[in-house]
Amino acid sequence: MSAMLTSLDAATDRQWIRLHERLAGISDKHPDAVFASSLGVEDMLLAHAIFEAGLPIEVFTLDTGRLHPETLALAGRIRERYGVTVNMVQPDPAAVKKHVDEHGAFAFYESIDLRKACCGIRKVEPLRRALRGRSAWLTGQRREQSLTRTELAESEFDAAFGLQKYNPLASWTLEQVWEIVHALDVPYNPLHEQGYPSIGCEPCTRAIRPGEDVRAGRWWWEQKLSKECGLHAGQVKN
Repeated sequence: MSAMLTSLDAATDRQWIRLHERLAGISDKHPDAVFASSLGVEDMLLAHAIFEAGLPIEVFTLDTGRLHPETLALAGRIRERYGVTVNMVQPDPAAVKKHVDEHGAFAFYESIDLRKACCGIRKVEPLRRALRGRSAWLTGQRREQSLTRTELAESEFDAAFGLQKYNPLASWTLEQVWEIVHALDVPYNPLHEQGYPSIGCEPCTRAIRPGEDVRAGRWWWEQKLSKECGLHAGQVKN
């Protein structure tokens, strides 16, 4: 279990200690558990806890072929800092080519259906492949992040992928995440300091404006309040 960090707010420190206990419990129950990291700040905090505790939870990210250079560079920083190589799971190149040949390289701007089709090829199918045969997976989702996540459970059965799903940071606030990240000098994506609280594929993500919702920069040309890509199918409300 992690030692107390005396520089932290007491509530944050309790969250940090509880997170380590939670991760150890998940690892004991599911030795084959994997963590799907977006390489966002929440996921970097979670990865730090996993690496520092030496837990056998495999960390991977979905390399869609359209990630920001800053995001890809972060995988290298993880290797330098922790001596761990993040598995970069990529989409089927034939499926990508077929979609682009039929609809164009930027078809996702044309309709929600085409955007979801692109997400399905570049994100959902690779995730399904990465989770195949596993008994559990982890995410860095938090309830604060969007309207679709306000009821997010720390543990739930993921019927879409057929395994247990854990969201250990569900009750955390963004302030608590950053407090830990700064206290422990956890590496993070520099785009967060350029107005990107939520970072996905480069053509589908923009910086948000003051006062905007934290997810406003994702699929910013769409007007729907429910903006999910299909990775967390139980939260999608059409």
